[in-house]
Amino acid sequence: MSLRRSISVRRLAWILCVPLVAAAQDARDIVRRSLEVDKHNSEVARNYTFVQRQQQRDIDSSGRVKKVESDTWDVTLLEGSPYRRKIAHDDKPLSAKDQAKEEANLRRSIEDRRKETPEQKARRIQEWRRKQDKQREPLREIPDAFDLKLAGEEKVDGVDAWVIDATPHPGYRPRSTTASFFPKVKARFWIAKQDYQWVKIDMVSLDTISFGGFLIRMAKGSHLEFEAAHVNNEVWLPRRAVLKGSVRIALIKVLRGDISFEFSDYKKFQAESRVLPIAQ
Repeated sequence: MSLRRSISVRRLAWILCVPLVAAAQDARDIVRRSLEVDKHNSEVARNYTFVQRQQQRDIDSSGRVKKVESDTWDVTLLEGSPYRRKIAHDDKPLSAKDQAKEEANLRRSIEDRRKETPEQKARRIQEWRRKQDKQREPLREIPDAFDLKLAGEEKVDGVDAWVIDATPHPGYRPRSTTASFFPKVKARFWIAKQDYQWVKIDMVSLDTISFGGFLIRMAKGSHLEFEAAHVNNEVWLPRRAVLKGSVRIALIKVLRGDISFEFSDYKKFQAESRVLPIAQ
């Protein structure tokens, strides 16, 4: 091979490889930047109340739905930290007995929290924040835990987003117990181009995994899907999360089907929040 041809081949290889290297670098940079802005987003999110609906569908071995049930809660801030009150079952008003129980619990919680000393109130709010921060702790390990690849761009509900594929990085060792399942999952992330916020996640388990303080165990091949919504043009908040597959809850109950969580009626606490009356 002539020197000129050798240089041309090397130049061609360089031209072909540079975009691949740049894409890999870009994917990691995008994820790192998204994690940097996530802290501010989580702080703003603490100011919002919402309605949460949880639905569980049990499916038999042939794929037929055996049972569907749901519960709905109003989640508001009560003296500085969330209070969750059940307001419906299977999308129907609670019975008179359950309504009375929920209202009694609410009154008792209001009284108890208002009797707290400033130190007790501060500890309660701090504990809530600590638990929230613990839930977000695994995010910091994503850039090291996965090989990240820019897979393209898509619109998600009208929002332009980068699509990033994440596969376990060989040899990665989780630094925290909350990230212990990372070597056993692969995922696809959608990150908004406008502000680097997470719009959507689709995660698949490559083996049996446990998370949520080991209270939830997902079998190999199970899916976790998550979608967020842009609220008041200032914060991204959960809209929907779904667990699909074989799931063991609290190491006792086994579900074959799916569990979905839907979040709606977001209100900023300072100006618009409320304690919903129990439906009659």
